Amino acid sequence: MPKYSIDIIRHSTAHLAAAAVLELYPETKFGVGPIIENGFYYDFDFGANIKIDLEMLKKIEDKMKEMVKQSFPFERKEVPIDEAIKIFRELKQDYKVELLEDLKKFGTTTLSVVEGTLSVPTKTKEVEKVSIYTVGKFVDLCRGPHIENAKDLRAFKLQKTAGAYWRGSEKNKMLTRIYGLVFETEKELKEYLELLLDAEKRDHRVLGEDLEFFTISEKVGKGLPLWLPKGTFIRHKIEEYMYKKLDEKGYQHVCTPHITKKDLYEMSGHLAHYKEDMYSPIDIEGEEYYLKPMNCPHHHMIYKSRTRSYRELPLRLGEYGTVYRFERSGVLTGLIRTRCFTQEDAHIYCTPEGLSNEFLNVVKTFKEVYDDFKIKDYYFRLSLPDFSKKEKYGDIEKRDLWESSANQIRQAMKEFGAKCVEVEGEAAFYGPKIDVQIKNVLGKEDSIATIQVDFYMPERFDLTYTDEKGEAKRPIIIHRAILGSFERFFAFLLERTAGAMPAWLAPAQVKLLPVGQTHVEYSLKLADELKKEGLRAEVDSLNETVGYKIRKAEKEKIPFMLVIGDKEVKGKKLAVRVRGQKETTEMTIKKFIERIKKEVEQKL
Repeated sequence: MPKYSIDIIRHSTAHLAAAAVLELYPETKFGVGPIIENGFYYDFDFGANIKIDLEMLKKIEDKMKEMVKQSFPFERKEVPIDEAIKIFRELKQDYKVELLEDLKKFGTTTLSVVEGTLSVPTKTKEVEKVSIYTVGKFVDLCRGPHIENAKDLRAFKLQKTAGAYWRGSEKNKMLTRIYGLVFETEKELKEYLELLLDAEKRDHRVLGEDLEFFTISEKVGKGLPLWLPKGTFIRHKIEEYMYKKLDEKGYQHVCTPHITKKDLYEMSGHLAHYKEDMYSPIDIEGEEYYLKPMNCPHHHMIYKSRTRSYRELPLRLGEYGTVYRFERSGVLTGLIRTRCFTQEDAHIYCTPEGLSNEFLNVVKTFKEVYDDFKIKDYYFRLSLPDFSKKEKYGDIEKRDLWESSANQIRQAMKEFGAKCVEVEGEAAFYGPKIDVQIKNVLGKEDSIATIQVDFYMPERFDLTYTDEKGEAKRPIIIHRAILGSFERFFAFLLERTAGAMPAWLAPAQVKLLPVGQTHVEYSLKLADELKKEGLRAEVDSLNETVGYKIRKAEKEKIPFMLVIGDKEVKGKKLAVRVRGQKETTEMTIKKFIERIKKEVEQKL
């Protein structure tokens, strides 16, 4: 067993980093330094004249290693809170003094930021004493625990810097945040650094620009991606695939507007629950309209447009609906986190008795789609309510309905035979849900898609159907997004494939590479022949060496390359170079066409 837990090791390394900074830059003022996944960060105020770069990061890291070799001890003591305030005031550590004064006044140092102002809780307890840790010259306010000696810290690396507002408020000063990686052993650190290096090569933002799939322009706005021709082609292929798949499953597609009157979102409850994620209203002839943050309310109005019979249920309405949500600029990430995105969205209206079967059908469709995209390592998470959170799950009168729905989901998942983990407090305010969980290229878990049960909206919108006896009944709604948003799914696909799209999705399936200008005419003729067979073929007719053309096609991630020289022009065989392979293979034109068609049909 390790002497200390990894959390203690990481937190102690954060203190060591701060101690090293103080040794090198004595005028520094210190913010906070919590642990995070795989390490820590610490916020520093270096003053106006010091800007931290990679060279200075290395200097700080070297100082940390030196302190490890010198076996600097970590010393803890408890002092009255007023004495602690005095100590940090004498040290001219203003941020620590502010935290201590809040602790004395409110019983907590964690004050939430709401619209740029601090929101403070009601004081619940008196704080008489606090603990202080010292390592070297550095003194910090900290609950602990920590290691006893710096010699127990071995595997760490200062990774990067970023700007961070003090206490998360844009009205406060911008500090320098230094991120550090920390592991128990050098081997683990080395493996993670190799993983990071591979992840950099797979970063969808870099690949998207290099492969000309999408771009983001400051003139257009942050978080508002522009889809370029090649990326749009792949997106349309995915859309066509989903249209065909859902048509087979009995879905009907609809189209709804991008702006909507305030009344609709008051009816749905989105203004009450999600207003902070919505953009400011637009005044149109004295009425307030909002950019659409979700498609659901519009689909409910389509359902409500006429009387429905039980014979029509389940009614499956799908839409590729573009929505707009306010995201702070600091969290925007390529296509993964945007301010405008298009959901592969659907809402299924079914009877309570049909919920389990319909839910099972949705899960089966998930598997079919993910199998075609070669997505394997995912699992399902059942998100349930935590009824102690009354602000979110206040209507406990529906508790029986919550439990009945959860049991039907459990039954459906059991029948399907899928791994399903249950968590409390993650459900939407209107019903339990299944999240599809998967790891990204950094090994971090993400939710890629969701299936949600909803029994609140039928009441809010007064949705009914007529049963066998002619009586009005409430349907249950299943919200589901198999791909989530096209933007996030595209980013996920880019990183998983490192941009090497399978032949059925690749904008260009074949690149013909004439050895010389005398081979261009035949290459163009052969490309036309391949196009007539439904293949996507291009000719690189530039007057460059064939080696250059091969490297260029490899960079473009083209699935197949055909080198066309005298032998190919005179004969009936092709020199085929498959992406990722250095050797070429001889193949007849007929066999080559059959191979690509097979790959497309089987989505290899």
